[in-house]
Amino acid sequence: MWPFKKKYSLARSGILEGMTDWHCHLLPGVDDGVRSMEESLEILAGYEELGVREVWLTPHIMEDIPNETAGLRSKFAELTTAYKGSIKLNLAAEHMLDSLFDERLAADDLLPIGNDGRSLLVETSYFNPPFRLYDTLKEIKAKGYRPVLAHPERYVYMERSDYRKLREMNVAFQLNIASLVEAYGPNERHKAEWMLAEGYYTMSGTDTHRLERWREVLDEKLTKDMVEQYKAARWR
Repeated sequence: MWPFKKKYSLARSGILEGMTDWHCHLLPGVDDGVRSMEESLEILAGYEELGVREVWLTPHIMEDIPNETAGLRSKFAELTTAYKGSIKLNLAAEHMLDSLFDERLAADDLLPIGNDGRSLLVETSYFNPPFRLYDTLKEIKAKGYRPVLAHPERYVYMERSDYRKLREMNVAFQLNIASLVEAYGPNERHKAEWMLAEGYYTMSGTDTHRLERWREVLDEKLTKDMVEQYKAARWR
């Protein structure tokens, strides 16, 4: 067998063409993501060149970054006023499953993702599950929301059996595209490839935090097979 496989940079692979970016940190000055309006606008201009058609801005809400809904909406209004491009911008949040989330869920003080407003993008620590992970997911569903687990391939404590159990609970999964180019490491890439092949993902995102890092990711390589598998995904 020929030992070399044709590869494409992420930027030239075409997988961003027509994409909805369901997860990024482009809302300036609110979390560990983009710090300035200028940087946000520069990234969005680059997205346009790559063919991205829609973006969901998903700033962190967690105990360490306790963003208020009103404040995020105000900052989002500033961005939409400043941005003059063609990409459709939407506001949601990436909710950490911690005690602050329990309070916000009880008060229904949340920023859901998706046009129907009935899904919540959630995350956990990369290394340890929340004490009440499955109970919290059930409570989210009892409130009428579908949990969407951000970048599940990055949770080192999760095995294939965990993903199967979550899927049986009707938890959705969001792929970080950077996982496919090994931006987080080989284990994360292997998990992402497996979940993609199994049809586990329902959406994908860039998880962009900084312009320079995003440029580096765009230069990373994907095999032709992986490009074709991503493009064939029905959820895209």
